[in-house]
Amino acid sequence: MNRRWIILGAVALLLAAAAGAYFWFMRPLPVLTVATWPGPYGRAQASAMFRTFGEANSYDVRIALYDGGLKELRQMVGRGQYDWDAVDLELPDAIAACRLGLLEHIDAAQLPAGADGVPSAKDFVKNAVGPCWTGSVVYSQVITYSTRRFPGASGPRTAADFFDLQHFPGTRALRRNAKFNLELALLADGMNPADVYDALLTPVGIDRALTKLSTLKGSLVWWDDSADAVAMVNDGRAAMATALNGDVYDAAQHHHAVGVVWDRQLYELDVFGVPKGTPRKDVAMDFVRFATDSQPLANVAAWVGYGPARRSALPLVGRNPETNSDMTPFLPTLPAHFATAFAVDDEWWQLHGADIESRWQVWLAQQ
Repeated sequence: MNRRWIILGAVALLLAAAAGAYFWFMRPLPVLTVATWPGPYGRAQASAMFRTFGEANSYDVRIALYDGGLKELRQMVGRGQYDWDAVDLELPDAIAACRLGLLEHIDAAQLPAGADGVPSAKDFVKNAVGPCWTGSVVYSQVITYSTRRFPGASGPRTAADFFDLQHFPGTRALRRNAKFNLELALLADGMNPADVYDALLTPVGIDRALTKLSTLKGSLVWWDDSADAVAMVNDGRAAMATALNGDVYDAAQHHHAVGVVWDRQLYELDVFGVPKGTPRKDVAMDFVRFATDSQPLANVAAWVGYGPARRSALPLVGRNPETNSDMTPFLPTLPAHFATAFAVDDEWWQLHGADIESRWQVWLAQQ
């Protein structure tokens, strides 16, 4: 009798343990929602970061798509109801959101060292780490040119060549903004990069930039969408253009006749931030630290033509999983490309852009 009860008790314990294990493994995973961009970049992050973080930490990482700006973030923080736990922001938006108190403080000292052991403070590129953000990818405005018009070694090599109509004749396509154009003009005119923004605080500095741009008068067309600029070069409407490197990369993948000049590329970043007050702050911070470590950043760069924001990630970038092509020649942060790169100061533009706009509009109307 005692033996029978012992056996029945053991069976009951085994059944209870099995039921417990079943419910443990079948329970819904906790959810972490990350907001990012539609298109190839968001898909690259999903494959390289989001899925791997979820698998490693037993989280159901969900993706919310958005198109930038601060509207949704303002609403979430204002009402204390959070649809996102982390968000990929363009750096200008991150700077503004931080100033407005919409993002949590990120302790830079808690970021992991690079894969090569270099401390994070020395591993990230300039502007990639701020009080409320951590850098993900580098993208840049570059100069692109027609390889039909300038084949082989005859093509331009420097930012100064963009303004040299004698040796490189033809129409130039520029973005219809003061930002980027004024910096490019001063850099091409030989100004020390460290002096550019101080110069643009003065009438003399602005005059110098506009005078340089005026050397292209009569040879200018304008673009509002970078993809249009690349199309102008490919179809012959422009001999050279400024454009975003990602659009030049896409054109190259479609065998369009476009080359690229990396000299004086003007770079910005996408960064990760955590909405102020989210109840899942701790795991969101864990995600940011994971996503901005060397290997996840390298994995994203293997999918899209954006440079990892950490130098230690570059040697880890593999071949594109879809095309099997080597991605490193297309990345802005490749040392040969990044040697003369210029970090756009988005905070400076937020503080001083309105003061420059009137001068820019007067000059634009005269072209």
